[in-house]
Amino acid sequence: MAGWIWFRCLFGPKLQRIHRSPDQNRPEARTARRQGWTYQPKSLEKHTDSILGWASVLWSLGYYSSPLLLCYLYRKGYFCSSKLIPVSQYVGTVLVCLLGIACLRGLGRWRNQEYLQFVSILEETRKNHTHSNKKKLACYDFNFSHWPTDFSWTEVSSPKQSQGGVSLLKPEPRHRGSADSVLSSVRTLPCHIISYLIAHSFGRRMLYPGSVGLLQKAMRPVLQQGQARLVEEFEGQRNKLVACDGNEIDTMFVDHRRDGGERGKTLVICCEGNAGFYEVGCMNTPLEGGYSVLGWNHPGFGGSTGVPFPQNEANAMDVVIQFAVHKLGFKLKDIIVYAWSIGGFTASWAVMSYPEIRAVILDASFDDLLPLALKVMPDSWRPLVTHTVRQYMNLNNAEQLCKYQGPVLLIRRTKDEIITTTGPEDVMSNRGNDLLLKLLQFRYPKVMNEEGVRAVREWLGATSQLEEASVYSHYEVDDDWCTSVLQSYQTDRETFFPWSVGEDMTPEGRRQLALFLARKYMRNFDSTHCTPLPISEFQLPWRL
Repeated sequence: MAGWIWFRCLFGPKLQRIHRSPDQNRPEARTARRQGWTYQPKSLEKHTDSILGWASVLWSLGYYSSPLLLCYLYRKGYFCSSKLIPVSQYVGTVLVCLLGIACLRGLGRWRNQEYLQFVSILEETRKNHTHSNKKKLACYDFNFSHWPTDFSWTEVSSPKQSQGGVSLLKPEPRHRGSADSVLSSVRTLPCHIISYLIAHSFGRRMLYPGSVGLLQKAMRPVLQQGQARLVEEFEGQRNKLVACDGNEIDTMFVDHRRDGGERGKTLVICCEGNAGFYEVGCMNTPLEGGYSVLGWNHPGFGGSTGVPFPQNEANAMDVVIQFAVHKLGFKLKDIIVYAWSIGGFTASWAVMSYPEIRAVILDASFDDLLPLALKVMPDSWRPLVTHTVRQYMNLNNAEQLCKYQGPVLLIRRTKDEIITTTGPEDVMSNRGNDLLLKLLQFRYPKVMNEEGVRAVREWLGATSQLEEASVYSHYEVDDDWCTSVLQSYQTDRETFFPWSVGEDMTPEGRRQLALFLARKYMRNFDSTHCTPLPISEFQLPWRL
């Protein structure tokens, strides 16, 4: 028995924090303040853990620098039998030493009563995943790969899911004759190979730097602090979801329904940016507003597994929505999707695929990845960048958003330095402008003719509230008249977009309506890209 316990300690997860004692799950202890503490390992476990941690860092550095390292070793002549044998012996000795250190760490854990209690609860939960055992296990913060599965895509039957993944919008194929197609495929084969290598090496890591292991190691103290805050202050519930591609998705749910307010009955699903984690990300904004909130980490971020390619991102978003509906008990009409930056892709996919969702809010997002990718790459790479983005990283937010019929709110950062094509000083280069224009041109094509677009662009060029008001008053926009026109159209006709409202309207009327709609669909926030959105700026989208 003692040997079995030591074995579990040897291969058990690293324990980081105890949010509360498991005894506080008893009825008499529920009134106690939920105050957690950092797990304190004994001396033996502490020192061996430090050595293994540094070994992990060195392994990560070697992995990311392996191309340069291999070239260096090749030039020094290490790739020959006379030198490979000593090197392999040295590597073997290091591995044996690390194994011995791991065994000593297991011994240190075995001598720690807190760890023994934790590992026994973990084993009991794996054998019998009851609600009571899950509550006890939730008292601990540990390596998420050891966390039992709470929900899987196989538990529900969804036509959007399959073993290969959910459906995405694909770029339009170019139609050619069969002979031309074969010749073109042969001619572009090197480009396809290079695109694949770029996308699966530095391209993906440039697009999603949060998936880089070294960055996550550096941010680990901050993430653990954020995790503790969500669990101990907001009574957050951590869950592991399994998507249809097999990736495990790390989620955090804060339930405010029991508070009795209307906001608590609404669930806000948050989609983070390319270096954002739910522990310290945008889910804090709706939390402050009293909403129920469900945050999740991209594949490859935090406790989530996989890599954040568009297909994996959509698969993850799908299982998050299924979990919210079938496990948490929310209806689609009570769900709002809130996204920051690159999270606009999964948010727009969600409302496109689940049109019953109540509304979507996109903060500091963009219409299409391609213009932003071309901005940071040399002009000579344009064909290669275009092919790589469209084939492997096609974040087509505007195209997906136009498929949604519900309320939309876009938040533009007027000092955004990330999603601009020229710089933060030029507000007209913000790709949020293009997202707004594409959405309005799809929904109100008769209003957004050349004159309407010109008026909206003039409004978008305003850099302050005073300038916005000046443009609005210059065109003498009458809000009451615009509202009555739209309500009259909605009453008399089908309400599915695109609308033909404005077809028989004067140019002055179209300009008024265009500006009215632009101000309803977009709000300006005078800030940079990464500034947390205050709750005062978090408002529900306009609904006619």
